[in-house]
Amino acid sequence: MAEFSAAEAKSRIDELCDRLNFYSYRYYVDNESDISDYEYDMLQRELKSLEAQYPEFLRPDSPTQRVGGEAQSVFTPVSHEVRMESLQDAFDFEEIDDFDRRVSETVPAYSYVVEPKIDGLSVSLEYENGLFVRGSTRGDGDTGEDITANLRTVRTIPLRLRQAVPYIEVRGEVYMSHDVFSELVRQQELNGEEPFKNPRNAAAGSLRQKNAAVTASRKLDIFVFNVQRYDGADFSNHKASLDFLRPLGFVTVPFYTPCADIEAAKAELARIGSVRGDLSFDIDGAVIKVNEFANRRVLGSTAKFPRWAVAYKYPPEEKLTELKEIEVSVGRTGVLTPTAVFEPVLLAGSTVSRATLHNQDRINELGLGVGDVIRVRKAGDVIPEVVALEKKRPGSGVFAMPEQCPSCGAPTFRDEGGAALRCLNPECPAQLLRNLIHFCSRDAMDIEGLGDALLEVFTAEKLIRDAADLYTLRAEDIASLERLGDKSAANLIGAIEKSKENDLYRLIFALGIRNIGEKAAKLLAVKFGDMETLMAASVEEILAIDGFGEQMASSVAGFFALPQSRELIGRLRSYGVNMKSLAEKKDDRFAGMTFVLTGALTEFTRDQATAIIESFGGKAASSVSKKTSVVVAGEAAGSKLRKANELGVRVVSEAEFKEMIS
Repeated sequence: MAEFSAAEAKSRIDELCDRLNFYSYRYYVDNESDISDYEYDMLQRELKSLEAQYPEFLRPDSPTQRVGGEAQSVFTPVSHEVRMESLQDAFDFEEIDDFDRRVSETVPAYSYVVEPKIDGLSVSLEYENGLFVRGSTRGDGDTGEDITANLRTVRTIPLRLRQAVPYIEVRGEVYMSHDVFSELVRQQELNGEEPFKNPRNAAAGSLRQKNAAVTASRKLDIFVFNVQRYDGADFSNHKASLDFLRPLGFVTVPFYTPCADIEAAKAELARIGSVRGDLSFDIDGAVIKVNEFANRRVLGSTAKFPRWAVAYKYPPEEKLTELKEIEVSVGRTGVLTPTAVFEPVLLAGSTVSRATLHNQDRINELGLGVGDVIRVRKAGDVIPEVVALEKKRPGSGVFAMPEQCPSCGAPTFRDEGGAALRCLNPECPAQLLRNLIHFCSRDAMDIEGLGDALLEVFTAEKLIRDAADLYTLRAEDIASLERLGDKSAANLIGAIEKSKENDLYRLIFALGIRNIGEKAAKLLAVKFGDMETLMAASVEEILAIDGFGEQMASSVAGFFALPQSRELIGRLRSYGVNMKSLAEKKDDRFAGMTFVLTGALTEFTRDQATAIIESFGGKAASSVSKKTSVVVAGEAAGSKLRKANELGVRVVSEAEFKEMIS
């Protein structure tokens, strides 16, 4: 590390603290990784070294002074009776030997257990008389979040143990397998969504969903790796405690190997490193733990880490290869995405030859051209990515994205203020399947039984070329197709027919107008009443809707100005699809007002209360701000009620809300 003067050291410490705190917040709260784990570890190591040399500049908010991320306010806080500690990292065998030396200086006789360090979200599971009663996140180690409802959806968490032990608390890691993650990313890309960067982010984001049904759909799993508390006979060592958990019904960490000494432990570290590419889940290292609990009590913990364990981090594997081609594909929303195609290389146990380049800005940043030598790796040992340009091929230049859509030839446009290049032609063939998946989805036209696989078959067989063609299908035309029979075909045609009766807002949302989500579609339907009036609306008229900005209004007006859009809507109308709003507009008593619903309402569902607010010209929002007009507080209202009181926002009970709408 470079030598610093005192002033330079303070400046660098401040810079590292600010950067690492930002990355930590993004990782633990936003579930986003702006840098790799390895890069984060290297920055934190530099900060620790500088703080050791210049302790007078140690900041109280330094990431080296805390165990982990802060608990979010979305869920109820949980205080951990037994602290959920994090582990000190080691990056080479010399540091492993240092760890062993410290252990040997404190306890005379000891052994180790080595196990993989699962890369997911650490949670606590509590059981009373054999029943699962509470699950929580680690949070900052002392306080986490109650996510019991979401954890109940994880298939590998037993809701009832095979033995009714009086009380047990275990710690585990919730993760997403590679197969599940790959399918999730495929679905997100089909839907034009921003895909998760790695399985760890996907698992963490899935567990923090307010709707447990979303968590259930993500097919998460868990490995349990520790007994936190147990009312019963004491265990003498770590291996015995894990052996005890399996018969109870827990899925324990897949392999945990007893090692008589540090040399055996290092051999096991090397073995795990050699097979990590073959595992069906991510690991971000391996852990060496002192096996005997009596020795652990003697060794104790520092303010941040246990002295009886260390996490060994494997360096990321990177390889050089030649960039052969850059392919450009078109997504559901018309975004053009470049993909690097390179000479196949073996990375983390599998052969890879492709990696997304995201957009033109990323290509420019790397300076990539066809024929260049590039450095590639797998982000999180799963998703291939181009890390850097290693060597330019003479005359290769920098690749430029096409000015015409590679699928339909229509002009491409760059988003104002953004990085995306987009094809705006709604009839672009490359967008067909993705548009159809969105059109049929639950929040749009909600055509039950018409999923991605069937739509792929219909488009491959050229039975449909746009959404209107769905309403020309007949049962006899599709009964002979794979996945269908006479009964299934008849049910599907019935579901398509039923969708004709949907409210106008569902159709507006189903059309996939850029920048228009479900809530905006509802506001458009209520404001204009029918499709004909909406299609004739000017940008100024649309802008008059509370909450609509210039971009949203321009997107709506621009979409309906396209001849292709007008033709599609004309055909949908001719096939009997409803073009009128079914919402009853009573009066404008809530015009310009924004409501937030919190707590448990006893006489309305959230959807019913929202519909009532909208019928009086108001708008329902999900979070409290200075712009909020009224907060309707039901039973057990939490953080939103506190924030409303802090901001001086008007709060009403459910009874008072009923008076407002009477």
